[in-house]
Amino acid sequence: MSHDDKMQLHPKKILLPVDFSPSSDAALKTATEFAQHFQSQLVLLNILPVIPIVSADEFSSCYFPQQEFLEEAKKKASERLATCTHHLAGMGVQASSLVEVGNDIVGNLLMVIDREHIDMVVISTHGTSGWRPTVFGSIAEKVVRLAKCPILLLRSAKAG
Repeated sequence: MSHDDKMQLHPKKILLPVDFSPSSDAALKTATEFAQHFQSQLVLLNILPVIPIVSADEFSSCYFPQQEFLEEAKKKASERLATCTHHLAGMGVQASSLVEVGNDIVGNLLMVIDREHIDMVVISTHGTSGWRPTVFGSIAEKVVRLAKCPILLLRSAKAG
């Protein structure tokens, strides 16, 4: 293989799906190192489900209309991501964040990849999806199959 035939990887925009799990925290460290090395922009993405999945303790005895619940969840996710992007800026990494809403996690990821002109995705194999991979298949596996940009798949230990 000649030098010209080798794939050149120099991502300008790296997408990191964040679900605030220990796996995505670990992926953030790796994505940050890549962004520093390549002087890339790091785009943090949190996707909220349309139908919130909460425990009885989180829901308490109060009833929250779905729109109010989603607005509050978006606000909290945006605040957490803003804290992260501020920390990244202190490390010299240009970072931005997005909060999307939808139950089709992979579809939302692919839409953001196209819309934001993402050059690379860093994703961990286990997040907060719990039982969902057993029923619906792995989100990371689907992203690897369907995304048209390079994917760095980080294997993380299964919780519990």
